[in-house]
Amino acid sequence: MASVEKLPMLAEGYAKLTAELKVLREERPLIVDAIEEARAHGDLSENAEYHAAKERQGQVEAGISDLEDKISRAQIIDPTTLSGDRIVFGATVTLLDDADKPVRYQIVGQAEADAKVGRISYNSPLGRALIGRRVEDEIEVTVPSGDRFYVVEKIEFI
Repeated sequence: MASVEKLPMLAEGYAKLTAELKVLREERPLIVDAIEEARAHGDLSENAEYHAAKERQGQVEAGISDLEDKISRAQIIDPTTLSGDRIVFGATVTLLDDADKPVRYQIVGQAEADAKVGRISYNSPLGRALIGRRVEDEIEVTVPSGDRFYVVEKIEFI
């Protein structure tokens, strides 16, 4: 039997997924009503409202299925319970770039990654390069904009 791969995520990422699922589930009856109303207009072959409602229904059902799958495989990790001298999921890392400018990232799950706020996925090129590293380790990573070099300055579990 195939094993189910767990999806590591922080508690706030899990909360975000469950909130999205709740919104989609609340939209279900509204779509059914829109389909019924469009059916009442007669000929379905040239009924744009009907086709739009059916298309949206498919999108919502696919979204619900995807979110239910992610939630069922969620492995919630609290970074404050972690420790050690190596970078792991949930760690907040301070790196020095080529110009010795500090940059700070938290290693998170794919659903909660947002580089603009300093959260990178453990599956991203930089995330994969960081996992298992220690303070003072040098890292070279190839990203879409080219090769980047970093030195691990600090590892925190906050």
